[in-house]
Amino acid sequence: MSVQERKQRERAVRERLIVATARELAERQGWDAVTTRRLAERIEYSQPVLYSHFRGKREIIGAVALQGATELAAAVRAATAAANGPRARVHSLARAYLDFAERHPAVYDALFQLDGGLAYAQEDTPEPLKDAFAALLESLGEVAGDGVHPGLFTEVFWASLHGLATLTRAGRLLPEDVAQRVELLVDRLAMI
Repeated sequence: MSVQERKQRERAVRERLIVATARELAERQGWDAVTTRRLAERIEYSQPVLYSHFRGKREIIGAVALQGATELAAAVRAATAAANGPRARVHSLARAYLDFAERHPAVYDALFQLDGGLAYAQEDTPEPLKDAFAALLESLGEVAGDGVHPGLFTEVFWASLHGLATLTRAGRLLPEDVAQRVELLVDRLAMI
C-alpha cells in the first residue's frame, strides 16, 4: 500500500468517525449540542482537522442526511420485500417510514428538517436521496391509480407520512392512534 493510499484510508476513517460522533451526539442531545468544538474534543482531533473534512456543521448535517437516506431506503425495501401484495407493501412501507422517523429523530431531522446544503428534487440531487425516493416509488407507483403520475402520487403519500411523523413527534397527535392513521392513509389515499 502506498503512502497516498494509507492517507486516503485514514482520512476516510476520520470522516466516518466525525459523522458517527455527530450523529450520536445529535440523537442523545439534539442538533444544538453538535458543535465543531465539541466534536473535535470527542473525536480527539483538533478543530482544523475537523474543518479539513467538513467546512462546518451544515456539511456534517448533510453527511448524516445522506447516511440516513441510505438507511431509510434499506429499511423501506426490507419491509416491503416481505409483504405479500400491493396493500401489504404500502402498509409495510408506511410503518417502516414512521418507525425510522421515531427511532432516529436526529437523522430524520437532518434529512427533512435541517439545512444540510443538499439539493432535493433537482438534477444534482445526491444519489442516496434519489434512492430513498425510489424506494418509496417502487411500492407506491403500482397503486397510484389510472391517470395519476406515480412520482406525484409518491410525493403526496410521502408528504402525508412526513406530516404524521412530524406531528406525532411534536406531541400534536396521539401516539396510540398511529396504527389507525396508517390504515386510513393506506385505505383512503392509496385506495387499496
